[in-house]
Amino acid sequence: MNLKYIFKILDKEEWNNAKKKGNYSGSAQDLKDGYIHFSEEEQIHETLKKHYHKQENLILLKIHTLNLEYLVWENASNGDMYPHLYSTLNIDNVEDEFELILNKDGTHQLPNTFEK
Repeated sequence: MNLKYIFKILDKEEWNNAKKKGNYSGSAQDLKDGYIHFSEEEQIHETLKKHYHKQENLILLKIHTLNLEYLVWENASNGDMYPHLYSTLNIDNVEDEFELILNKDGTHQLPNTFEK
């Protein structure tokens, strides 16, 4: 478990709106669930496969966890622990953003810094 960084996959338009506001409240699913869903680095591939297959215009955010007060690791339906944020995300905590390229087979190409 990496406590320093977590990752969020979201639509480019959602991210552009969040940058204008200075914070991100979450996707429609996040708002429904009452927290913002994140992944650890080793969980990104599974999250993309399960929730974002064949989706275009996605951004991957790398978020520094140090100043996230309401961040909790909780069990997901697959038994893994996933980070959930029970507040809005101040975009000052975003360390980097990466465009996710959609391959012809519906999978996403991650930046070279991410191992499979």
